[in-house]
This record gives sequence, C-alpha cells and structure tokens, in this order.
Amino acid sequence: MAYWLVKSEPESWSWADQVAAGRTHWDGVRNAQALGNMRQMAVGDRVFFYHSGKERAIVGIVEVVKDFYPDPDDAKSGLVDVKTVESLANPVTLASVKADGRFDQMALVRQSRLSVMPVTDEQWTWLIKMAKGKP
Repeated sequence: MAYWLVKSEPESWSWADQVAAGRTHWDGVRNAQALGNMRQMAVGDRVFFYHSGKERAIVGIVEVVKDFYPDPDDAKSGLVDVKTVESLANPVTLASVKADGRFDQMALVRQSRLSVMPVTDEQWTWLIKMAKGKP
C-alpha cells in the first residue's frame, strides 16, 4: 500500500461533499506531475484529503477503489475512484506541517501547488499522530 495527498478547493469539492458522496471519481487534474502520481495510485492506497484555499488543512482520508483510467470528458486528464474512509478528529493545518521540521522534504511543503502528491510511510504515520493530537 502507498500513501498520497490530494487537494481540493472546498468551494469546488469539499470534505462534506466527499462524505455525502461516499464513493466518487477524483477528477479535474491537468498537471503532468500530478497525473503521473495518479497513474501510480493503486486499489487500497490511502489518501489524505486536503482543503486548499483559505483552510489549508488535511481534513479526511479516502481510499483508492479503482486504478487510474482515462477521463471520458477530458482527453488530457484521467481519474481514480475513491471512497470515504474517515474524517480527521483534528485537521492538520499547513502551518503545523511547515512548523514541524520532519516535513521539510514533503511535497506539500516543497511543491505547494501540486494537487496530487506522494506521502511517505513515515510522513503518514506522523500526520496521523498529529490528527490524533499526539506529538
């Protein structure tokens, strides 16, 4: 299993929208690097759901339930299907990630505009602990 982070503007697709949908496809990605990351996603991978814009926080977790496939509505893009797993009790803010030196090499810090990015096993573990209110 691999770990990832996907970003969404809450005004376009919020965590509440994701929870209500339960299972949906992840679309709208056009950046070549982000699409390359999506191509690497596999069924069972866990994914942090990040609200960009004003909120800038990891707010939930989804799971990949269908591997990358072409977007029938956009020949330059692709999709993966995801299902809602859980809301984070304590959203993890970008400010807290940036303040913690353990994340200096994380794409969220280094490539702030990338919408789909890998998360290492170690980073995943640390972020889950932060979401549970543990250092």
